[in-house]
Amino acid sequence: MAELLQLGRAVAAPALSDPRERERLVRRAKLLAWSGNAWHLIEFGIAIGAGIAASSIALVGFGIDSLIESLAGAIILWRFAARRSHSDNAERRAQQLIASSFFFLAAYVAVEAVRTLAAGDHPATSWVGIGLAAFTAPTMPLLAIAKRRVGMRLGSAATVSEGVQNMVCAYLSVALLAGLLANALVGWWWADPAAALVIAAVALREGRAGWKGDACCDAC
Repeated sequence: MAELLQLGRAVAAPALSDPRERERLVRRAKLLAWSGNAWHLIEFGIAIGAGIAASSIALVGFGIDSLIESLAGAIILWRFAARRSHSDNAERRAQQLIASSFFFLAAYVAVEAVRTLAAGDHPATSWVGIGLAAFTAPTMPLLAIAKRRVGMRLGSAATVSEGVQNMVCAYLSVALLAGLLANALVGWWWADPAAALVIAAVALREGRAGWKGDACCDAC
């Protein structure tokens, strides 16, 4: 897990002397952001619906993460708008906005998970949520790696940070899958909010790193 989180660390800022190559990479960054957003909105709807139906804070947290990832993608599109494409200030603001989204996710999920544990609420089984997590876990790392490569070539911390969002989504999917299966198969209701706390901890760690600029030490 620690090695995969290095997707957002120590990104060099190469000097792109060919403006055509930079434009090609910017177009690719935008395409990845648009593609990711399309899926995340679908993911959000499924997770929130299934989470509310099953009273699962882990699923609801997963849905909120999907919405935040859509926000991160929108921030990348904003950051690479024509008049901001070469702006260092826009790069830093974009990185901090993405980091802020991690903080929001961590705070909400942590509070709700603790409330669920304290109240002893028993979430219902959600096979829809299990299917969603099983699909997302192996696919999100592919999107994260693609964004990392483009971000590294562009020297864009914000683009790499957005890729980290996708990798966090993959970790979240694994934790969610484990929690939902434990609840469904052996009746461990507490596994659902426990999985949510794992999600909150990872989100907080990435938010702190992104806010300090660790995602691109040479580019910021």
